[in-house]
Amino acid sequence: MKAFQVEFTATKQGLLREALQHYGISKRTLASVKYGGGHLLVNGSEVTVRHPLEAGDAVTVIFPKEIQGKGLTAEAGPLAIVYEDDALLIVEKPPGQNTIPSREQPYGSLANVVAGHFERHGIPSTLHIATRLDKDTSGLVCIAKNRHIHHLLSVQQQEKRMNRRYEAFVHGEVASQKALITAPIGRKGTSIIEREVREDGKFAETEMELIQSMAGISHVRLKLNTGRTHQIRVHLAHIGHPLLGDDLYSGERKLISRQALHCTELQLDHPVSGERLAFSSALAKDMRALLQS
Repeated sequence: MKAFQVEFTATKQGLLREALQHYGISKRTLASVKYGGGHLLVNGSEVTVRHPLEAGDAVTVIFPKEIQGKGLTAEAGPLAIVYEDDALLIVEKPPGQNTIPSREQPYGSLANVVAGHFERHGIPSTLHIATRLDKDTSGLVCIAKNRHIHHLLSVQQQEKRMNRRYEAFVHGEVASQKALITAPIGRKGTSIIEREVREDGKFAETEMELIQSMAGISHVRLKLNTGRTHQIRVHLAHIGHPLLGDDLYSGERKLISRQALHCTELQLDHPVSGERLAFSSALAKDMRALLQS
């Protein structure tokens, strides 16, 4: 498969460097094009970033092929693909699977399986996961196929143009139909994993909407306005409604063996075409069983 490329038509006079910055191509990405085997073309001829553009010039940026790092082992395995094109891969992650490998668990992660998918289909990309999920959280994950696309998705997240919504089951009957949880989150004591609400933490905000309450349990919908580690889990525990199954944050595992949290919706602007995309994912099997019971 050929290397990823972006094409556009110049709308005014100016240096190519300025036009590339306008289209979101960062200095770091340009450096990778210059030194990593990529190419800058204007009207089919190779140029440098100092090339003067005229309105109507056809610009092509050919990005260098990305080589998968040796630290990630490509593996065969089930991969639930929701959407795929030259820039993006949207998949559904099952509960119990790490998003990326760790020193303790170097195999079996979503990243390992996606690397295997790239290898089998000749996709010249390293792995750029734009939206990670905890091991026991299920649902939609967004993966960029190029470092430039990853950069553009990061900008979307900063500008709050990428939206993720979740559904969850929590302990207790939530009193309000809608609530806005605003509480700073930081690392708890000397723990590497656990987070908590604390005054010196980073700003964090979560929107919550009640779907229904049932015998001491509530089914809620959640939207992240920030992206802190364990944000939903910490915020729900903080307001006295920890996730079912989330024993790290006071949830019980009597009804479900993992945190009852699923990313059901993902909305973003396509980083190349600008088209608004929306994806949805049905609750995982164990969470659907909670509804039925």
